[in-house]
Amino acid sequence: MKNLIACILILGFFSPCICQRWNLVGTKKNTFNVMEYGARGDGKSDDSHAFLSAWKSTCAAKGAATLVIPPQKKFLVTNLLFSGPCKATSIHIKIQGKIIAPPKKSWKSGLGWIRIQYVNGLTIDGTGGGIDGYGSTWWSCISCLRPIVLSFHSCNDLSVRKLKITNSPGGHIAINGCYGAKFSNVVIDSPAHSPNTDGFDISASKNIVIEDSTIQAGDDCIALNGGSSYINVTRVFCGPGHGISIGSLGKHNSHEIVEEVYVRNCSFIDTTNGARIKTFPGGSGYARKIIFEQIQLKNVYNPIIIDQHYGSQVATNSALQVNDVTYRGFNGTCAGDIAIDLDCMDCFNIVLDQINIVSSQKRNKVSAICKNFHGKIDDSVVPKVSCK
Repeated sequence: MKNLIACILILGFFSPCICQRWNLVGTKKNTFNVMEYGARGDGKSDDSHAFLSAWKSTCAAKGAATLVIPPQKKFLVTNLLFSGPCKATSIHIKIQGKIIAPPKKSWKSGLGWIRIQYVNGLTIDGTGGGIDGYGSTWWSCISCLRPIVLSFHSCNDLSVRKLKITNSPGGHIAINGCYGAKFSNVVIDSPAHSPNTDGFDISASKNIVIEDSTIQAGDDCIALNGGSSYINVTRVFCGPGHGISIGSLGKHNSHEIVEEVYVRNCSFIDTTNGARIKTFPGGSGYARKIIFEQIQLKNVYNPIIIDQHYGSQVATNSALQVNDVTYRGFNGTCAGDIAIDLDCMDCFNIVLDQINIVSSQKRNKVSAICKNFHGKIDDSVVPKVSCK
């Protein structure tokens, strides 16, 4: 009897600990903590294997599942591939700690650092955490193919919120082949001199929302490439960087399309460009149904630009069409001499309305260039636009 009582007391003492550990690895609550899979979180040990093991359990869980990257830790990881399709009906990744990349000399092969593919119903919440790409070890190598920090391929119904990414070697976030994605309260922070560090690169994707975010980069804050449609960008602060660009499109005589793009209530500060459309001569397809409106400018070198001779000044009779584009409600200052540059080859139904752009140098004046333009320019537009 004494032995039986002793066993009961021992089980009673240990059972809460056992249950707590059982829940952490996900059996009851489908919560999977990378620390339970061997992650050290000391910023020195390679925690890649632990992350991949935790992902495997998360992806294979029944119902909704959560992957936890806990706070007050630094997790050094090399190339990560989180791949589906998953058995879990939805997945929530909580980035509460900091994920850091190795320096260039310790980099493994591949152009993607953290890649997520074929995963539907994914939510990433970066509250309290962040991702550091350690890009300073890469930027001096201009000829290097520098890796992208975070890539999404064929991920539908995606949500990313409150995520901070700093110091990317190359692009920060790439979105390819995705349908339905929302990025909100994202902070991207790399210096102006960091080469080719686009904030967002979007291609072959539909129904993408980027809102309430700040992007500081060494290249385009947002680049919209071929196959992108129904893109909404709202309340985004861009700068430094190269602005928001549609294209480049039509390289190597390719056929590409971008349509239904809406950029509203955005600010550009100390950027190379503001609202830009760029196409290569000789390409086919179109960029159409595009609206830039309610845009604030501060010291922007090229506030409004359509460049259909991108990468070349060679004359050609063919070009990708630029149609149904509206620039409305632009206000602020230009750092260069040309505030509006419409270098068209095949532009139709372009509208300029409620635009007031002046020089950021009080004694200077800005001008406009307009070639092969077909559309409507309101008389109130400043600077005055005269088309050839």
